[in-house]
Amino acid sequence: MKSLADIADTLLGYDPDALQADSVNAFLAAMVPEPTQTESLPLMQGLDRVLAQDIISPMDVPPHDNSAMDGYAFDGSALSANTPLQLQVAGRALAGQAFAGQIGAGQCLQIMTGAILPQGLDTVVPQELVKAHQGRIVIAPGTVHPGDNRRLLGEDVLRGSVALAKGSVLGPAALGLLASLGLPTVAVFRKLRVAYFSTGDEILSLGDSPREGAVYDSNRYTVWGMLQGMGIECIDLGVVRDDPTLLEAAFRSAAEQADAIITSGGVSVGEADHTKAMMRQLAHSDSPGEGGVAFWRIAMRPGRPMAVGRIGRVPLFGLPGNPVAVMVTFLAFVRPALWHMMGARPDDPRVHCPLLQGRSSEAIRKKPGRTEYQRAVVSRTADGSLQVRTTGQQGSGVLSSMVQANGLMVLPHEQGNIAQGDVVQVMMFAGVL
Repeated sequence: MKSLADIADTLLGYDPDALQADSVNAFLAAMVPEPTQTESLPLMQGLDRVLAQDIISPMDVPPHDNSAMDGYAFDGSALSANTPLQLQVAGRALAGQAFAGQIGAGQCLQIMTGAILPQGLDTVVPQELVKAHQGRIVIAPGTVHPGDNRRLLGEDVLRGSVALAKGSVLGPAALGLLASLGLPTVAVFRKLRVAYFSTGDEILSLGDSPREGAVYDSNRYTVWGMLQGMGIECIDLGVVRDDPTLLEAAFRSAAEQADAIITSGGVSVGEADHTKAMMRQLAHSDSPGEGGVAFWRIAMRPGRPMAVGRIGRVPLFGLPGNPVAVMVTFLAFVRPALWHMMGARPDDPRVHCPLLQGRSSEAIRKKPGRTEYQRAVVSRTADGSLQVRTTGQQGSGVLSSMVQANGLMVLPHEQGNIAQGDVVQVMMFAGVL
């Protein structure tokens, strides 16, 4: 396992006091471990789990040429560009059973969707496109072409091919594909366990009485919700006050129970609490060859301060305390890293939030030198194009703006001001939040 210093050395221009957002994911991908433990599950329990091995197809799907339509099957070479084709109906083929008769020249076969195409028949004309009378049909010129409406043997999956690759996240379509191969069980990586807690003397748990200067903890609930959406086993360690003894106990408990740790609060420059000191102490004292912690100031808004490291071999993500900054840093950085720990392929659609492009409906002030994630609403205009507007006030404590938004407008590091009508990129929440 590489040390944090070794990982940093591989990143061009690495600067913990002004780290570009684009460098964060590369660092985290190198820092977190890959999964090793697997389990076999009934297919119905495999939803949203990560495939632990390539699935080699034991069969062709479909297992034979078959009809894609209810209609009439015939030899497509008999079609003429100018002359109607007249054919005698020699029989009927149903799905699930092979036609036992013979089809001769000038004949066709009435066929149902999914029924096997007999040898020599390669084209199907939909029944509504023919004229049928007294056991004969007439096909007008140009109605179909040779090979139309035929599903080929193995056109979905070929026997011996990789039907699904290791690291694929199993969505509904993937489960259906595995079922089509006759596979009742699937090997997946073990569920990831993540422990999380909030820090700070000013944080109230639900049920506590209000007091001046204190705020109710929202971060644990948003973190829990985002972890649940990934199918992760959550370990909620509550709110931990700025007390060295309590913090040490929380970090040790988290490292003993979980595969990864997420905290919120206590990572800003000049904070007067003990969280940063305890992170550093434990990361270096427990398995010093593997542990370590780095405190970053990321060139981004919101979410500038962040801590990452390991306690022993357990990755630690220390997020800012402001609610919106917690969600933004989780979506942009922690979520992809956790998917990596779960074994997901980097190119799997679940790993990164979906990105869309639309035109900004307003002018936006932006300084080059930092990546900005502005809460945004994407909508469709009358002409069908996408337009993007911000939710208004972009303070990192305005959690209601995340409720109003359906995505984050991502303004790159070197981007300057945005003019009305400029194309912008949006990280969409659909399927994520």
